[in-house]
Formats: sequence, C-alpha cells, structure tokens
Amino acid sequence: MIPSAPMHPEEPAQRLRFGMIETEIQPRDQDTRLQVVDVLRGFALMGLFLVHMIESYELYWVSPKPGLIADTVFLLLMGKSFSLLALCFGFSFFILMDRAAKRGTDFSARFAWRLLILEAIGFLHSLIYRGDIIQTLAAMGLLLLLAHRVRSNRMLIGAAIFCFAGPSLIVQMIAAASGADWANGAAMSSSDPGMPIYLSGTWLQALEVNLWAGQVPKYWFFIEYGRLVQILGLFLLGMVLGRIGFFGRLREFRRQRAIALAIALVVAVALHFGREPLRLAFATLGYGPAAERAFWTLTGSWLDLAGTASWALLLMALYESRLRWLVQPFAPAGRLTLTFYIAQSAIFVPVFYGFGLGLWDDWSQATRLFVALAAIAFQMWFAAAWLTRFQYGPIEWVWRALTYWSSDVPFRRRVSGMGAPAQA
Repeated sequence: MIPSAPMHPEEPAQRLRFGMIETEIQPRDQDTRLQVVDVLRGFALMGLFLVHMIESYELYWVSPKPGLIADTVFLLLMGKSFSLLALCFGFSFFILMDRAAKRGTDFSARFAWRLLILEAIGFLHSLIYRGDIIQTLAAMGLLLLLAHRVRSNRMLIGAAIFCFAGPSLIVQMIAAASGADWANGAAMSSSDPGMPIYLSGTWLQALEVNLWAGQVPKYWFFIEYGRLVQILGLFLLGMVLGRIGFFGRLREFRRQRAIALAIALVVAVALHFGREPLRLAFATLGYGPAAERAFWTLTGSWLDLAGTASWALLLMALYESRLRWLVQPFAPAGRLTLTFYIAQSAIFVPVFYGFGLGLWDDWSQATRLFVALAAIAFQMWFAAAWLTRFQYGPIEWVWRALTYWSSDVPFRRRVSGMGAPAQA
C-alpha cells in the first residue's frame, strides 16, 4: 500500500534471516532501500491485521465484549498502526519525488496517476472489506502534491502540529458546548446499514452494500473523529522527515530520537491514565454528551499519536542496536504491504462474515489472537521466501507497471551462479 523507500547509500548491506530463508539486501545506486522504513511499514501492517482479527473485521462492535486480550491489543495498536502507515506514506511520497528531481524530471503528474491507480485498487478491495484504508490514503495523497511546493520545513511542521491538535474536533466540541444543533445530534457514523448484511446477508448483498451504503458510515467516522485531518498531519511529517534524512542517517539523529522517545512514552502513559479523570472533570462543566464525546475523542487522538511516535522511535532504536534481529523480519512484509493487506481481507472476511463461515462470535479472543499470530508468522516467512525470487509482490508489481504503463518492470529476480537468485 505504501510506495517503496530507498536505503541511504552509506547503509551497509544487510543479511536477513527468517527460519531457513536468508536474503541479502545489498545497497545499489538506483534502487537501494531504507530497510528501517520497511520494518516500520511491515510492523504497522501486522499490527493493523492483529487489530482486525481481534475485532473480527469490525463485527466485534455489534456486541463488544471487553477482555484482557482485546483491551491490550486495542490499547497498543488500534489507531497507532494505521497512523504509522500514513507516516510511511508521506515519507514514500518524498522519496519518489526526490528520485525524480535528481534525474531532472517532475514526478507530479505520474504520482497523481499512481494515486488514481491506488484508488481503483482500494475500491476493488473495499468491495471485500468496507474498512479499506487504501482509498482514503490515495485521495488524501493528492494534497501532498500541493504541500511539496512548500519549501519551508518549518511551515510544514507547523501545519502538521496544527493537524495533530485536532482542529475539527475542537470545533465540534465548542459548537456542541454552544448548543449548535448539528454538533449535538447523533453521530452520523452511528447509523450503519451495512452491519446487518455483514452478519447474515449473502455475498451478493454484502457486495451491493459495499458499493456505497456501507461506505458512508466509514467516511463519516473519518470526518467526525478527526482522522482525515490527522492523516494529513502524518503525511506532512513523513515528508519532512524524508527531507531531513531522518530515516537515512540514523546515527546522526540518535540523541534526538532518544529524547523524543522518552517524551512520547511519558505523554502516552499520562494520557492513558489521565483521560478518564480529565473526562470526569470536563463533564462537571455541563456542556452535554456531544461535547464530552468530542473531548474524549480529542484526547484519544493525542494518545494515538503519542503511541505512534513511541512505536516508530522504539522500532528504530531496536533496528540500530544489537537487537536488530528482533525487528528485521518485518522488513520483507513491509515490501509486500499492498498484497498482504488485500490478501488478509480476502481470506479472513469470509471466515467471520455471515456469507462465509460466520465465526465472528464463535471464536474466543484467545482463538482469534492465536490464529492472528500464526498468520503473521506465516506472512513474515512467506515474504522473506518470496523476495528471494521476486522483486515485488504481485499487486505491487501491477501497481508499478500501470504507473509507468509498461510491462517491462522486472518481476522475477535474475538467477546467477549455482542458481541462487541474484539481487536485481
């Protein structure tokens, strides 16, 4: 789902081992990668998948049953994994534009076309799973073409901070407290015509509702809960981090990352334990349930951002340390993000939904966790094995071929010597 990111030219070759699969990643002049970004992307994808499994691909919310497993997964990963993918998207945009600029070309038009293709892929995926995020990232990505024209990193960081402050939620909160009818009504995202179909409808009925009616509450959720504004802020931050070489020069930013990690963890812990007291204090002001809901959502968005920063900085610290082996297996999965994201839905939506096995309320949280972890382990093994033979995942290859309108994009790796795949 997120474009590939290159490795800094000075980064040494790394040998990735996962089980019996060993892949050597060599830096090259024209197609080198930043493996640490692949790690972030792969971790984010697997975290998002784990959330989807615990929530039975949304059906959990029909009759939520809190428990230790669900509460822990949601606390650690819900909202954070998605945000980490958005951050990587902004960084990957910078990489594509920067590469083209170094070749003396403007990639803007082709990037717009690339996003249109991604939008089409997301549309097809949304027919399987209406919770698709590809369409949203692709549509919001067009704003990066405008942001790219702003050369001042300070202005972009300022805009990102403004987005992270939650302006749309603050407006909702103030409007609700002031008695505005539109702000005090029921949330538009609470009306969901698709859920009964997902529970007991046929596959054709699910397909029909996913064409439009089932998508409406999702987009209302993005609007009402400030997700669209937050995505833009993450895009801008990812682009600026690319500009300053934050991911490519890990040693140079070691001290800044350590300080930022400490701050992010303190903020995350403070918000986790302080949200409820803050909510109760806000409730005493008597502004009504809609204002309280907006306030709760606002503090939740800040918790998600602090969690996202904590995960990103922690993964980078591990990658740079002797414990790199703990996070490095996520890198191959990070290169097959689009293929895996769609395959996950194609396999597990029928497992949970009524038109398939209908197991959404039959599996315990422990069962869903076990199946999810087993599936994650398989995906990480499969990704490492796949990349010893192929350059891209199948959907990534189609996306790239359509981007350049050419079938000459290499798919298989060249074979050399004793038949071992050579790095192309």
